[in-house]
Amino acid sequence: MAHHGHRYPLLSACVLVFLAVSTMAFARNQSDHTSWGNNINIGPNDQASDVTCMACNIRVRGQVAGDATAIGGSIVIEGQGQVSGDVTAIAGNARLDKEAKVAGDVTVIGGELRRDPEASVSGDVTAMGGHGWMVPILVAPFVILGMLVALVVWLVQRARRPSLPPVPA
Repeated sequence: MAHHGHRYPLLSACVLVFLAVSTMAFARNQSDHTSWGNNINIGPNDQASDVTCMACNIRVRGQVAGDATAIGGSIVIEGQGQVSGDVTAIAGNARLDKEAKVAGDVTVIGGELRRDPEASVSGDVTAMGGHGWMVPILVAPFVILGMLVALVVWLVQRARRPSLPPVPA
C-alpha cells in the first residue's frame, strides 16, 4: 500500500501563509487593546490605536489614536488624556476631566456622562442616561427575530393548507 503524503498541498500552503500573515498583522497592531473583564489603563506616556473593553473599564491619561469603546464598563479620560476617534460607553459611564480632549463623538447609552466644562469634544455629544435604555436595545432584535419566525410559520402553514374547491352557485 503506497503512502500518499498530503492530500491537499495547496490548502496546507494557503493555511500556513494565512497564519504567517495574520501573525505579522497582530504584531504590527499590538497598540490595539482589547479586553474582556480586565481594566485597560493607558498611562500618561502610553499610546494606543483602538481600545475596546467588555465588562471592564478604560482609563486614558495618554493618547488613543482611534476609538475608545466600553460595553458594560466605564471610560475615564483624565489629566491630558486624548482620544482621536470616538468615545462610546454602553451600559456604563463616561467621565471627561478638565484637560481631556476627544476629536470625535462622545456617546453614552445606559449610563451617565460627567463632563468638565473645559473638556474638549470636537464631535457630537449624546447621552441616553439610565439603564431603561438597555431593555429596548437588547430586546428589540429578539422581537424582530420572533416576528420573522412567526411570518415564516404562517406562510408555511398557508402553503400547506388545501385549497377549497369552488362552491357551485
